[in-house]
Amino acid sequence: MLRPPKSQQVAVYGFAVLAVAIALAPFAWMVISSVASPADLLKRPLHWIPDHASLSRYRAVASGSSDAAQTFGAAFVNSLVVAAVSVVISLAAGIFGAYAFARLRFRFRRSIMLLFLVTYMLPPISILIPLYLIEARLQLLDTRAGLVLVYVSFITPFVLWVMGNYFQSIPEDLEDAGRIDGLSRVGVLFRIVLPLSVPGLLSTALLGFLLAWDEFLYALIFTDTDASKTIPVAIAEFTGRHAVDFGMIATGGVLASIPPVIIALLFQRYIVGGLTAGALKG
Repeated sequence: MLRPPKSQQVAVYGFAVLAVAIALAPFAWMVISSVASPADLLKRPLHWIPDHASLSRYRAVASGSSDAAQTFGAAFVNSLVVAAVSVVISLAAGIFGAYAFARLRFRFRRSIMLLFLVTYMLPPISILIPLYLIEARLQLLDTRAGLVLVYVSFITPFVLWVMGNYFQSIPEDLEDAGRIDGLSRVGVLFRIVLPLSVPGLLSTALLGFLLAWDEFLYALIFTDTDASKTIPVAIAEFTGRHAVDFGMIATGGVLASIPPVIIALLFQRYIVGGLTAGALKG
């Protein structure tokens, strides 16, 4: 096998380094802004290395020494609970639906699948008022359960689509062998299909977690107190009527990125496999 020319290798690695630098530059600036003083943030031209770096904002959030810091701490817990519960419920419901769409043949199968996709692709603002009225009728406004209900409604169609394609990439011969050995359809799903689908499940769970973790519009409209506010809403509240605390916004952004980054690093191997397996079908 011929190796590419040296110049081509250098060009490829150079473009890769450039792409990584462009992708990471905003995050790097966010980290710098979180430790820089207000005077450093307002300097022109901007400096990548602040003259007066401090971790005071992180200490304020950790100690809850201000109302904003206490709100952010409560919002962090709310986001973890709401995102995790939403993903668990969506996976529990979506796995059965995805397997049914992937393996069973019934009338209106494609039409029903397209209907789920259409609901997923609707602009959030277009269904805001109906959802608000439903939540008000069920007395779920300003509650974690209300947010979970809303998030499940748009994470489940995503699970159906992604896991349906993943299940189709698994050879049906394996399932037929299990059926010959006496397994039921549900037994085949739990004892054969799901163990082979761990990469797809993890990647789908992470992407669903990010959908719930980053959602802002519904959380802004449906929550009002620290009992249910999520991180995006708490970060937005660092912007006042007459002033904007850029440092605290950056600090909140850094802290909000920690759980997704940790999950991605821990399950990187499975996530990459899950995202590529569906594309290798056939």
